[in-house]
Amino acid sequence: VESNRILYSPDEHPDHTVVIKYVPAVGDSKRAMDEYVSEIFMGGVNTIALHNTCEDSLLASPLIIDLVVLAELMTRISYKTEGVCDYAPFHSELSILSFLMKAPLVPEGTPIVNALFRQRAALENVLRACVGLPPENHMLLEHKAIPRPVKAK
Repeated sequence: VESNRILYSPDEHPDHTVVIKYVPAVGDSKRAMDEYVSEIFMGGVNTIALHNTCEDSLLASPLIIDLVVLAELMTRISYKTEGVCDYAPFHSELSILSFLMKAPLVPEGTPIVNALFRQRAALENVLRACVGLPPENHMLLEHKAIPRPVKAK
């Protein structure tokens, strides 16, 4: 993780450690032990510990199918943005699929979005645009303010 220059500059370090060890005796079955610690009310600490055993390749198969289907779909889409005359296809790096990847690849000069929710929202909004729906922004501003009557002129 520390060597990922997309996430960390040379003087930065992660606040956690990930250790992956190969154990021949378990074959394709992988065992994960995750511990999540969070602060709760009045300075308390909450710890959630998970132990998971599953076949690695079976976890990856649906993801690979989704990648193939979405990548093929993206080849059928062309779009244009404000101020551009011609429709164009997505860049071949398909950063729109970063939601399904560990480290997103983007064309040079493109901002890197390394937030799972934002990556998913981007993918969902592209698919919404394909069927003529407006993008979701999740702000729900229409429900945040106290409505005031419009003054008559």
